[in-house]
This record gives sequence, structure tokens and C-alpha cells, in this order.
Amino acid sequence: MASSDRSDVGVILAAGGRGRRFGRKLPKQFLLLGGKTVLEWSLEKFSRIRLVREVVVVVPEEFAGRAGRIVRRAGLPKVRAIVTGGAERQESVGNGLQVMGRECRIVLVHDAARPLVSPEVIRRVIAGARRYGAAVAAVRVSDTVKLEGRRGFSTETLQRELLWAAQTPQGFRRALLERAHEEARSEGARGTDEASLVERLGVPVRIIEASAKNLKITRGEDLLLARWLIGSRV
Repeated sequence: MASSDRSDVGVILAAGGRGRRFGRKLPKQFLLLGGKTVLEWSLEKFSRIRLVREVVVVVPEEFAGRAGRIVRRAGLPKVRAIVTGGAERQESVGNGLQVMGRECRIVLVHDAARPLVSPEVIRRVIAGARRYGAAVAAVRVSDTVKLEGRRGFSTETLQRELLWAAQTPQGFRRALLERAHEEARSEGARGTDEASLVERLGVPVRIIEASAKNLKITRGEDLLLARWLIGSRV
């Protein structure tokens, strides 16, 4: 079997947030979007990718039972485990990595709150991780970006042509991601995402151009936009 055909991809679906910015008691990953929960949308997207061998879901401890019921109702056999998240995203992803089967040599990390990710982007991130060791879905920055200096004044305009806004999925060769987590943990370092932990090792991360439609549901207006996109079949 060719390497590009191997089902050796594991997915860590990060659903550990409690949605404080969203302003509701129920975390955003459990809200309804087009008749299904946000979490279910994300789970189905990855479960349908043939290269994906298994999925590990990371949720807050008090919502593990709810996540389990969603998985059982949806009939998603690729879900290997539902684990409890940590105090921060980095710890949550580390918890998911610990229970992933050793057959998974490529690991994707995806925010459950990005339910509209396309199969094409998932496959391209997998291919990028396999070829380069690390890959991140991202979109070009369209606005002019200012660097804030002292007392809230702009001191520099950054070169927009070189700027990208990172999304997920982010994909890595497993050994590289494990090393990045281990070194960050031993040195007490914190990264904003998995790609930043890998960058700390001096390893470049391949950029995979994605789409603004791969939005992250963070506030109420994001959920409304996602509902509109689904309803319009965009």
C-alpha cells in the first residue's frame, strides 16, 4: 500500500473550552448548528476522511457524558476515546496525545469550534504534515496590520504580504509533536497553538492555504454566520 493511502492519521479534536467568551452556560461545541451540535459537525468531517484511523475528543470533565452520548447517537466508530481537558489548550492536547494509538504516525489537531472545515483542507494538511513534518491551515491577512508600541500608539506597519492568520487543522509527524510538547513542558513554555511549539524547536511549519469559511465559533455572531453558510450550502 502506498504511503499516501495509509490510514495512519490520528485526530485530536480540541473541545475543552468552556465558552466563557461566548456568554452562555453551555459550551459552544454543544450548541446546535443545522440540526446537529457543533461537535458533531467536526467529528463527522474527520470521520469521513479515509486516511483518518481514529479520533480522540478532549472535553471539559463535566461534559464528558454529553460528548459520549453525541458520539453514540451519531454512530462514529473512529472515535477512540473521550478524555478530560486540562487547564489550558496545551495540556488538553497533551492529554489527547497520550491515549492515541501508536499506529497513528501523523497527528492532526483541530478546534471543535471550526465545524465547517473542508475535506480538501484536511487532506492537504495531512499531505503537508507527511511531507514536511508540520503543516498548518491558514488564511492570508487582508487588513493592514499595525504593531502597537508604548501607550497604545502604532509604531510600525507590518508587511501584509507575509502575514497569515493560523487556523486548524494543524498536522505533524507524531514524533515531532511529542518532542515539541515534551520540551515545552520541561521548560515551562506555553504556545498559542501546536505550530508555535514546533517552531520553538527551529522546525519550519508548512502553510496550507485554507478559507475564511473555516471560521472559529467564538461569539454569537460567528454561530449565526455558520448557520447561514450551512443554510446557503456555501
